[in-house]
Amino acid sequence: MNLAEYQVQLNCYGGPMDLLLYLVRRHELEVTAISLARVTRDFQEFLSVLEFLDLDLIGDFVVVASTLLEIKSREVLPTPEVEVEDDEVEETGGNLVGQLLQYKKYKNASQMLEERASEWLERYPRLSDDRPDLKRDHGTDRIREVELWDLVSALARIVRMPEVEKVDTIRMDETPMSVFQDRIRGRLKQESRVRFSEFFDGEFLQSRIVGIFQATLELIRHEAYRAEQPVMYGDIWILPPQEQTTAPEPEPTS
Repeated sequence: MNLAEYQVQLNCYGGPMDLLLYLVRRHELEVTAISLARVTRDFQEFLSVLEFLDLDLIGDFVVVASTLLEIKSREVLPTPEVEVEDDEVEETGGNLVGQLLQYKKYKNASQMLEERASEWLERYPRLSDDRPDLKRDHGTDRIREVELWDLVSALARIVRMPEVEKVDTIRMDETPMSVFQDRIRGRLKQESRVRFSEFFDGEFLQSRIVGIFQATLELIRHEAYRAEQPVMYGDIWILPPQEQTTAPEPEPTS
């Protein structure tokens, strides 16, 4: 599989701001510079997984990680002698908090609009010629029930295994992503629900792990496959699409 052919476009999910907001919510923190310092280690752990996935926009995440380290160092090692530097760090932390609050505001508004759109679609049946635009950006599709970052977190536990082979040896697997998708579909057809981690059993080559992860994302985002996490931060289960029931045709008016 050529990794350049398909990339997980995390910028469609807000990139580093989305990850930062996810971590703040996960730790039940307030959006302040001190709170952001507390999630520095978690942010760096996610960054290592994103590097494993070989994403194009990793630079944006590195910038935020550097800012978090700067805030963290000020909290852990206060240096009152260099007041100017402290002021600069305060300004840096304030800027990051302001960006995060602004992002949170727009994300909440976007979610509210999506919920209203879903309610409208439930009330009014889709017309036969009302087909989705095939040219639309599929990167804007939402991952249902489980956030993207939950899946990345689950992947982190897999790539930490010492047996996983990094790209240092340049051994690449040429399996097309469609093959991984077919395998996932087939297994779910047999078992109805499978732990996300079980799709990676016996896989130790980086390119194959990335391929399976991307195939799972594609099925969830574009084919209505589902991801559920019954226990917060516990195992994630992948399920097939729910059976769709078509709305009855409206009776013709006389």
